[in-house]
Amino acid sequence: MNTKIDKNKTWERMSKEDINKVPMRQYSGPIHIVKTEEELNAAVSVLEREKVIGFDTETRPAFRKGEHYSPALLQLGGETAVFLFQLKKIGLTDSLVKILTNPNIIKTGVSIKYDISELRLITDFEPGGFIELADRAQEIGIQNLGLRGMAAAVLGFRISKGASTSNWENEKLTDAQMQYAATDAWVGRELYLALFT
Repeated sequence: MNTKIDKNKTWERMSKEDINKVPMRQYSGPIHIVKTEEELNAAVSVLEREKVIGFDTETRPAFRKGEHYSPALLQLGGETAVFLFQLKKIGLTDSLVKILTNPNIIKTGVSIKYDISELRLITDFEPGGFIELADRAQEIGIQNLGLRGMAAAVLGFRISKGASTSNWENEKLTDAQMQYAATDAWVGRELYLALFT
């Protein structure tokens, strides 16, 4: 897609109504569910060669006070595919940690600090190469700092947030869940390319 933005543009805050007027888009490339060691090895061998990876996690929602769940899904989106790692099945393996700690592979998304801290409760690691898109957006005056608002302001389309509160620990993810999760990682990468290149 590779949208380039005018770095001297004055950014207006987009209201919810403004965002709802822009066209809806979703990721349309290959989505790989990773739940076995074989699938993990294949995914890691692709991701190790990436320069920029869109990053996100999904966690089963907690509706009661004191309830807490670990991230169920780790989404990493590269140039040609998005990989959805079912952490309940494979865990946060050494090979995944190697990608998350590699300072030469950029991992990028919105509100990533919390996602990283939750992943570190599963397996502690020293994050390397992570870039928070909201920090960059703020530097250049973008007013909408959430993923959906930033996509609308910078890329000119909105993304669905419909599946966000579904159960990410399900044995089999629905098509809607896979599409939602892949789109979030893909948009993180697209925003990085627009904001930094």
